[in-house]
Amino acid sequence: MSGTATTSGATTAGAMPVATAPLASDARLAAKLAARYLNIADLREASRKRLPKGVFEFFERGSEDEVSLNENRAAFRRIKLRNKALVDVSTRSTRMELFGKPMAMPLAIAPTGAAGLTWYEGELEVARAAARFGVPFTLATPSLTSIERIATVENGRNWFQLYMWRERELSHALVKRAQDAGFEALILTTDTAVSPIREYNKRNGFSSPFHFNPSIVMDVALHPRWLIEVMLPYLRTVGMPRPVHFPEGSQGRAAGAIGSSARTMQGDNLTWDDLARLRDMWKGPLMIKGVNLPEDAVRAAAMGVDAVILSNHGGRNLDGAVSPIEILPEIVAEVGGKTDIIIDSGIRRGSDVLKALALGAKAVLSGRCALYGASVAGAAGVEHALTLLRKELDTSMGFTGCRSVAEIGPRAVWMGPVGGR
Repeated sequence: MSGTATTSGATTAGAMPVATAPLASDARLAAKLAARYLNIADLREASRKRLPKGVFEFFERGSEDEVSLNENRAAFRRIKLRNKALVDVSTRSTRMELFGKPMAMPLAIAPTGAAGLTWYEGELEVARAAARFGVPFTLATPSLTSIERIATVENGRNWFQLYMWRERELSHALVKRAQDAGFEALILTTDTAVSPIREYNKRNGFSSPFHFNPSIVMDVALHPRWLIEVMLPYLRTVGMPRPVHFPEGSQGRAAGAIGSSARTMQGDNLTWDDLARLRDMWKGPLMIKGVNLPEDAVRAAAMGVDAVILSNHGGRNLDGAVSPIEILPEIVAEVGGKTDIIIDSGIRRGSDVLKALALGAKAVLSGRCALYGASVAGAAGVEHALTLLRKELDTSMGFTGCRSVAEIGPRAVWMGPVGGR
């Protein structure tokens, strides 16, 4: 990767500075990754092979019959792109601004609870890659790395994702920590009112917090590299990796929001009053994640939310949930111009980013792509994943005649004949 977050195939004017220039070893690793992994699917397959099955399937798979998981990709594939003829696109750029700050491309790293198990101190690796590349990084509540450690990443643009606990004062304490640490934005996740049904976790013996049992021991034994490079460093330094944001003595029950019905972490009593309280507490950009209905987006905008994130949790919660890209035009029609709209779930190509922006999104979130990269080569792998997505976005912009992110609009896409596909 270069030492500057530039646009593939485009001018480097106005490129975002990053923390440090790359070392020669970094350049060699970048070249090796570029030669071996030509797209996100390649990184995914390498991740599948490297990680224990339980870890990989924890973040890769969906819920129940995985209808939502599969439909997220299918929905993007149904949207077609239109070439634009005779446009000088030689100075195109993927750069844009969000919340008044520049980004190398209209994408932020989504919150994920598995980053710390893909690579030793994986959250730090992803955060460093995001900062170096020039996009925001979102730290998840159940992360293995603390708010304060992420805040030390040079040039980091950090967001914090919040699951609201039943013991509200504990969640509010995390919000204060993020604010004090200089995090830019807060995301309240609203689509996990109850624990999802993920049968494969039980079959794999996987749980959060992570612990060894006969199934996991056998799984890990088949992946000695992961054991040596990821698990052993944890065992030598902090012991068994655990979510770090939970109060002493509550780790077992609080972390259960990811994989059990522990009441401490259930969000089934979350209401609009909680959002209003967060709006009062948080002085920076505030987003809510998990919006599917226009009336919810309208109400959030009226309450001063800076962005609504259309999401079905990557197909990991409510199975059969609508795909965010399909409801995007409807919600843009209701709240476009009143608040920013971001989408996640199903992003695997740079062309997916263009499709989302063409239909009215301001930006997208992507989580799994970063995890694939982290699984393969830590921060360098994440940078490679981001580089692939940016290159594909840049290429799609060139074909559709878009010289800037601001020029990406409805004319770039085709949704099929009126009245059916």
